[in-house]
Amino acid sequence: MSEVVYEETATMIAAGELQSFIPFGREHCRNHPNAFNLQLRELQPASELWSSDGAAGLVGSLQEVSLHERDRECWQLRKGWAEVQQEDVDFEEELYTAGNVVVWSQGSSTRAASVYKAFTVDSLVQKALWCDFAVPQTEKDAEEEVEHTVCIMQSSCINVHTVTGKDFISPLPFQVSDVWATKFGLVLERKNTASDSQLSTSCEPLPTVFSMMHPLDEIAPVVCKPTGNRVQYVSDTTMKIVFSCSEPSMIVSYDTMQGTHSVWALRKVTYDEKNTVLRCPSEPIGTPMGMMASSFLTSHLRNISRLESPGGPGVTGHGPATGPSCAVSTSSPLHYSGLHGHQSRIMMSSPGFHSRINSPSISNMAALSRAHSPGMAAPSFSGATRFNTSFHSPNPRAHGLLPSPNSTVNDTLLISEMEPIIPDLCLDQLWSESVSAGNQREMSSQASKVFLTSDLCENQYLCLLVESHQQLRCVKFVESNNDASQFIFASVTVIPAKDAAPLENIDAMLVLEACGSLVLYTGVTRISKVFVPGLLGPTFNFSNHTSHLTPGPVDNVSTPANAGSRHIQRLQEAALPSPVSELRRPHNKYREASFMDDCSFQQVNPHISALRDPVCNRVSLELSNGTMLRISIPEVATSELVRKCLKAIRFILPKETAMKVLVKWYNIYNAPGGPSTHSEWNMFVTCFMTLMGYNTERLAWTRNLQFEVPLSPVIAAKKARPSDGGSEEDWDYLLGSHYHRQIISQPVFTPSEPVSSPVSPPPKLDSSAPLFPHIPALFYVLHLIYQELLLDELQRASASSLLCLLQQLARDLQLDSYVDLYWRDYPSLIRCFSESCLVDQGQNNQMNRPSFLREDPPCVFSWLSSCLKGEEVTPFPYLPNICHRTKLLILSYALYITGDENATSTHMSKYLVKLSAGHKFINEPHSRRQSSVHMTFSSESLAEQLVVWLTSEAFTLKDLESVPFGVALPIREAIYRCREQPCSDWSEEVCLLIGRQDLTKQAHKMTLSKNRTSVGSGLSLEPPATSEADGEEDGMSDIIHEVTGLIWSQDLRVQEVRRLLQSSRPVRVSVVQLPEVSDHEYIEEKENKLLQLCQRTMALPVGRGLFTLFSYHPVPTEPLPVPKLNLTGRAPPRNAMVDLNSGNIDVPPNMTSWPSFHNGVAAGLKIAPASQVDSAWIAYNKPKSPELANEYAGFLMALGLNGHLTKLATLNIHDYLTKGHEMTSIGLLLGVSAAKLGTMDMSVTRLLSIHIPALLPPTSTELDVPHNVQVAAVIGIGLVYQGTGHRHNAEVLLSEIGRPPGPEMEYCTDRESYSLAAGLALGMVCLGHGSNLIGMTDLNVPEQLYQYMVGGHRRAQAGGSRERHKSPSYQIKEGDTINVDVTCPGATLALAMIYLKTNNRSIADWLKPPDTWFLLDFIKPEFLLLRTLARCIIMWDEILPNAEWVKSNIPQIMRGSMPAEDINMETMTQAQDYITAGACMALGLRFAGSANSDAFDCLYEFARTFMKHIMSFTGTNAVQTGFYNLQTGLSMILLAMSMVMAGTGNLKVLQLCRFFHKRTGGEMNYGFHMAHHMALGLLFLGGGRYSLSTSNSAIAALLCALYPHFPAHSTDNRYHLQALRHLAVLAAEPRLLVPVDVDSLKPCYALLEVTYKETKWYDETTVELMAPTMLPELHLLKRVKVKGPRYWELSVDLSKETQHLKSILSRDGVLYVKLRAGQLPYKDDPQGWKSLLASTVNHRHSGAGAFKPETISTLTSDPVLLSFAELFCKNSEGMKHREETLVLFSAMLYECVTQECPEMLPTYIAIEQAVGALRQGDLLQTFALWQLRLVVELWDSRVLRGTETRHAALLSSEFLPVMKNMVDVILDKWLKDNSPLVKSYMKGENFPKDVQVLACFLIYRSIPYMKNALSQLEGCTSMGDLISRSSEFGIPLRDLLRLSPLLLGSSAGPQSLLGFCL
Repeated sequence: MSEVVYEETATMIAAGELQSFIPFGREHCRNHPNAFNLQLRELQPASELWSSDGAAGLVGSLQEVSLHERDRECWQLRKGWAEVQQEDVDFEEELYTAGNVVVWSQGSSTRAASVYKAFTVDSLVQKALWCDFAVPQTEKDAEEEVEHTVCIMQSSCINVHTVTGKDFISPLPFQVSDVWATKFGLVLERKNTASDSQLSTSCEPLPTVFSMMHPLDEIAPVVCKPTGNRVQYVSDTTMKIVFSCSEPSMIVSYDTMQGTHSVWALRKVTYDEKNTVLRCPSEPIGTPMGMMASSFLTSHLRNISRLESPGGPGVTGHGPATGPSCAVSTSSPLHYSGLHGHQSRIMMSSPGFHSRINSPSISNMAALSRAHSPGMAAPSFSGATRFNTSFHSPNPRAHGLLPSPNSTVNDTLLISEMEPIIPDLCLDQLWSESVSAGNQREMSSQASKVFLTSDLCENQYLCLLVESHQQLRCVKFVESNNDASQFIFASVTVIPAKDAAPLENIDAMLVLEACGSLVLYTGVTRISKVFVPGLLGPTFNFSNHTSHLTPGPVDNVSTPANAGSRHIQRLQEAALPSPVSELRRPHNKYREASFMDDCSFQQVNPHISALRDPVCNRVSLELSNGTMLRISIPEVATSELVRKCLKAIRFILPKETAMKVLVKWYNIYNAPGGPSTHSEWNMFVTCFMTLMGYNTERLAWTRNLQFEVPLSPVIAAKKARPSDGGSEEDWDYLLGSHYHRQIISQPVFTPSEPVSSPVSPPPKLDSSAPLFPHIPALFYVLHLIYQELLLDELQRASASSLLCLLQQLARDLQLDSYVDLYWRDYPSLIRCFSESCLVDQGQNNQMNRPSFLREDPPCVFSWLSSCLKGEEVTPFPYLPNICHRTKLLILSYALYITGDENATSTHMSKYLVKLSAGHKFINEPHSRRQSSVHMTFSSESLAEQLVVWLTSEAFTLKDLESVPFGVALPIREAIYRCREQPCSDWSEEVCLLIGRQDLTKQAHKMTLSKNRTSVGSGLSLEPPATSEADGEEDGMSDIIHEVTGLIWSQDLRVQEVRRLLQSSRPVRVSVVQLPEVSDHEYIEEKENKLLQLCQRTMALPVGRGLFTLFSYHPVPTEPLPVPKLNLTGRAPPRNAMVDLNSGNIDVPPNMTSWPSFHNGVAAGLKIAPASQVDSAWIAYNKPKSPELANEYAGFLMALGLNGHLTKLATLNIHDYLTKGHEMTSIGLLLGVSAAKLGTMDMSVTRLLSIHIPALLPPTSTELDVPHNVQVAAVIGIGLVYQGTGHRHNAEVLLSEIGRPPGPEMEYCTDRESYSLAAGLALGMVCLGHGSNLIGMTDLNVPEQLYQYMVGGHRRAQAGGSRERHKSPSYQIKEGDTINVDVTCPGATLALAMIYLKTNNRSIADWLKPPDTWFLLDFIKPEFLLLRTLARCIIMWDEILPNAEWVKSNIPQIMRGSMPAEDINMETMTQAQDYITAGACMALGLRFAGSANSDAFDCLYEFARTFMKHIMSFTGTNAVQTGFYNLQTGLSMILLAMSMVMAGTGNLKVLQLCRFFHKRTGGEMNYGFHMAHHMALGLLFLGGGRYSLSTSNSAIAALLCALYPHFPAHSTDNRYHLQALRHLAVLAAEPRLLVPVDVDSLKPCYALLEVTYKETKWYDETTVELMAPTMLPELHLLKRVKVKGPRYWELSVDLSKETQHLKSILSRDGVLYVKLRAGQLPYKDDPQGWKSLLASTVNHRHSGAGAFKPETISTLTSDPVLLSFAELFCKNSEGMKHREETLVLFSAMLYECVTQECPEMLPTYIAIEQAVGALRQGDLLQTFALWQLRLVVELWDSRVLRGTETRHAALLSSEFLPVMKNMVDVILDKWLKDNSPLVKSYMKGENFPKDVQVLACFLIYRSIPYMKNALSQLEGCTSMGDLISRSSEFGIPLRDLLRLSPLLLGSSAGPQSLLGFCL
């Protein structure tokens, strides 16, 4: 009987990790309050409670209902999908549905499950599933974003919830029987209802399958392409989908008539197919039906709701009750299988029952709540109609059957009923089951489970489980070669099965056989039975089985220790628990206690009834008693080495053989009581060698392996030995162990002696073994894997394990060169092996020796070494997808060392050759290349290429750390070079690889963090809390002091500006009461004084808006704080309140309306463009009190200026405009227009046209639009059409400049501002077009404007406006001449803007001031200012920043000698001053934002002249000019100065502004204050972060904002609308560059080098600036560079593209910089004297000696280096005797830190360790010397190329030469003592004892394998002879010289020749 058990275990594997399984959602639902259900129940009449699924009887108690819901529970599991990819977390996700609750939870074996999201919907959930939707992108090349969602299907709609928190509700236009997730979204199957059969009699059938590509898209029918047929709609009612998957994208359907399954590929429909289907819908196959237009389908869908409701109007000829019951339902089998569980074809049903299925009548509450979902109309639910109208209301939007998701219901009413629906997806038939001719009834059974699986050799299968036949049909399929989306289906294999489940992780599937046993298959290959501990197969009973197993063989494990410890260890490793020991000790070991309690042993044992929920390699077993167990099936291999070897075996062997090997291995490895992990490799070797025909008993080393493996199942005859205590074999085991072989240097006792005496013949191989013919190929791929392992420090230990196997195979294949290679790598290890097996000649012929098995072994280090020496290299063989690192490093060397730029692309075959599985060596011929020394490539670009390529291959710093130090050195060098001079536009990954955190952070395009930050990505630089309690209220607290403190570090100018611009505190009213003044008069005097001060206070907000521009990020939950406009005063000494409302003096009405508008604008302008602002928040800020409406109007305008008003819903805009509040309309119109600047947006145009009578049709009703609103609308047209040259608007605006006053007093007041607005708008529309105005020649724009400017006869009005102006004004008599006073300013500025920067001299000459006194008298001096300004900005390039140029604008006659007496002096001085002011203004615009010192000096001089005139008001000039004119001129010059110095905060301008701030009396009116404080705002624009641009658009905005006529009082809009002052914002652009230290995240100083492009005024110039600084305009610059030595260099090249720098500036100008080691920031060390490196600047290496490790913290903040200094560089107890080591380590540390390459420290240490080990002669492996050799060769190649040491900076000190010299001395000394040893090696004799150093010598000296080569070389007589003979061996000359004494036989020692060597 015991044999039987053995057989069972031998072909059985054990399942692991047994756990009982209860869906987490069930537990969660138990605690779920589900109050929603309770409410519904109370609201509903009992009869309707569960009407949706025929359970109306279950109304009773809550308990019954919950029971009922429990029946409907279902769940599905999938592999955890982590949005944030942590270190491979392996968890499961569960989607559990019960009733109307869906619970999505996550959990794993190590982590308890937790709810991720839970949803409760209104009606029963019919299905819940995960689905990924693609979000269509607007850009062409952008990748599609994928939204991961959960879809919950209810009877009438699908709720879609995305992971990111979006919710959609998609109403269903028909009843859906099932829904499937696919690659492209959801696929829906329509329920076939009674109405179908009636419809289809008369016409073609309706589509049954629909797709929904996104919840917002319409539901479209799916078309299909059956084999050999044309495209048609899927309308076959017998076709039912049973499976869908997204990768590959396919669907499996079942034909209920034929009883066959078909497979379809799902793809997007092509353009042609769309057309075919829409032109003629196809006829269903085999049904002769007439052709008809597809529109029928559409109209049916649109009306389908009527037809589907039972008793609806569609059912003709029957009463409502009888209708449905007569219809025979032949359709979807879901009704029956779902409700009854048996397959009947036809079913007559009672009317009540059927109506319940078909009418999704939902409770009132649910319906109402759903009716609120967007875009759905709520159907009426009154009494009787409730059941008649099914919920699918015929509202087209609800169907989603519209062309665009945002069209409204009104639009859809226009669409005809017959609009066809365009299909999105197409099904291609790939394969169909053959219909058997036999009994069809037997055939027709639908697959209950369909899944994809693949086998261990990567064949793919589609498996259909047909339960009725108890069989699993596996269809093999392969991808078609020419089209990846098409698949070719091949053979069908049938496996008898009751149930099955795929295990994708291990390429296998678990099959439950009819007898109840579990079997594991891979593809269609049976692996073995699966043994579940504690669950018995149905064949034998429990007691019997245990009695056999208890004393069973597994106990007698032949490991030295007792089994118990191994079991414990195994449980900890979570490997496979041994089944027997667990059965034997159920009480203390058995984990499944609850399960043991459930089924006591007396009961019949439960057996497995089904399998479900496979995830990775875990699956649930459903037991017959209803409980579930979750088990995991073990992996194919756990150790990385075994995995790699299995991969290689699978790659090289034919598929069938590979499959056999893998199955065999899987069975052995996972046998019950299988191995612990450390012996996995030994087991693999035993198994593998046995399969190759070795008798592992006969080889000593493999026999010892078996001691480590309990019961090697390969040798079935082997008896188990008892081992309760210790045994003899324990000792043998130790001696044979790998460890022992590596430790001993002289074997004392070999375990092979007692077994085989030396005379016994060598063992033979069994040539009948399955792998025997493939031994050479297998040996070769394993050798390549060995080479791959050597390139990974972490895998090197396993390389030595693989070596034992390789050396055995190499000996037996008689490949001596390979054995020699292995001996060189591990001399001490290989010496222990001497046995070889005999392979006789006959057997030799049976082996397939592949062509790629060459005599000389491929050695990756030799290859890299040849590369470094510049020798020609042959392509290196590699296994694709297995030897990834080999490929990576070889191509890196080819690219970087050889200098072949195409190495990674077209020339790959020169360096790498793929091994093909078909044993062919794919070797393309390649041309012989020159040695790389002569190649001329700039190594910079190579380094960049290498780094970028490595990143693209997903190579990271972590990978680099595991590359051996010698191999990694060139890559490190390339990285170091790139780090020195990186490109500014590299991706984040590249920056990470080169170790530039500053760039990484920059590339990480973070937006500003949401809190009130202002500098940079994620930096929360909070503005500090102000000291005064009311400091917050002045609205300027958001300016960042960390940045302003760096820009203006010496003084408190920012605080001073805040003081000047604050308007929220009372002003100080100091009036001295003279003795003769009565108290009443004194109060009046104080109030008059306050009124004067208030003129100033009211003008402040305009400047404040500019000062705080874009400095605040609002919190979406709080309203915007608006500082109050405080118009009260305090009178000293008692601080008594002074108020204007006391009634003592007259205060103008509405005095504060415009100031509060400006206050609102100032508050709104604080909001940064990058903030999160939405429509709701804008409406949320609307004030409750009406007196704040003006402020809100300003706020709306500000939102337009910063671009946020586009988010305001059209509805709200309409809402605000209908209120008729004048200010709100002005703010809104200007705001919307500014937000849509230059877009020609139609909706905005309509909005503006309503407010401009001229743009309305002539017959339209006259609207009463307030004058100021008309002005705003006209400017709005200019903004929206800016620069477009729109003909119609230009024509209207041109005539509007000269609009005559109307008869009924309309257009009579403030005509000037309207005319000016029309002129400005015309200028903007045609901005900068000059004479190229296309299609406007007939308008004669310039001539017409000239006429408006100088006057003359009025022209006849054109077109529609003629009607309007036919009767003249009754008030104003203008006659038929043009009123120049009205039209001149607008026309002048229009000309200026149209010809802006065109340098058109003829137009400019029109604008010259007249050159005779007579004519001068005719022109208002003010107009001279405008003309001069206009003329100068047309002749843009002639503006020069000096006083001569300004004066050159004054006409000759004024500049000459004093004229005759009859000339009016007043006219002359006024004209002169105004012309000067105009020229200064032009100068300001020309150099706006440039901080040009010449321009500033020039303007400052003129300002001082004007100041003198004003101050000495007694002088002749001043009197003649008049204070007003002088002050106007001075204000214009002040504004010009602040434009030039915008954002720089210049002190001189600030002093001027402060001087004017203090002057409040006399003629200083509201307008002048506005000008002066605007100047102050521009000077500190955006808190110093913004400056002005000189683009055309910016100049236009500045002309509107700084129009030189300022309002006389706060309600004055006569000449210029006050709101336009704020348009200056449109000229602002961010230009402040703020360096931020990447480590501390604090702004800091850094030196910038800015290079200007060459222009006609100056050559290419480079200037140095200390950032934070304002950059010049970007189009003037060539490059911006962060200069060393303190910070890492970083260059941004602007000649290529400016986008990168623009995005930096727009993200608050944060430029991340990184301090170099040992440097201090400029703030701490301005002169650079404190730096540690300052002392070592002159002597490069003087610092290392003086370096104290204690000071390391000043040099670096790297924690690794700090702890290295702490532990290895300081004197401690253990380190006393190693003084020189300490010094060496300190020197290394110093070198690494000062050279900025801390990553080189491990390399330095490794080199030192290697040399030390060589000196002591205890190198067990020669790996370190290989690396040392590569390092030296890299050094040599650098010296050879003669590149400067800067390039080889990584090992630039004396360290390497010293180390190299030490190695040379050691090896030369050894050679002198051991020359016979070298000779005997070269003769090919057996190795003597001291072999380690010999191997080191051979490797380091590059001596190749020279078996019997000595005979060739020994006869040499001279050096030359020796060199010529040895050339074929390729020994480097230097190393040959060292050997020469030995070879030439000269008595001279090697020392005499050393002169040649180095």
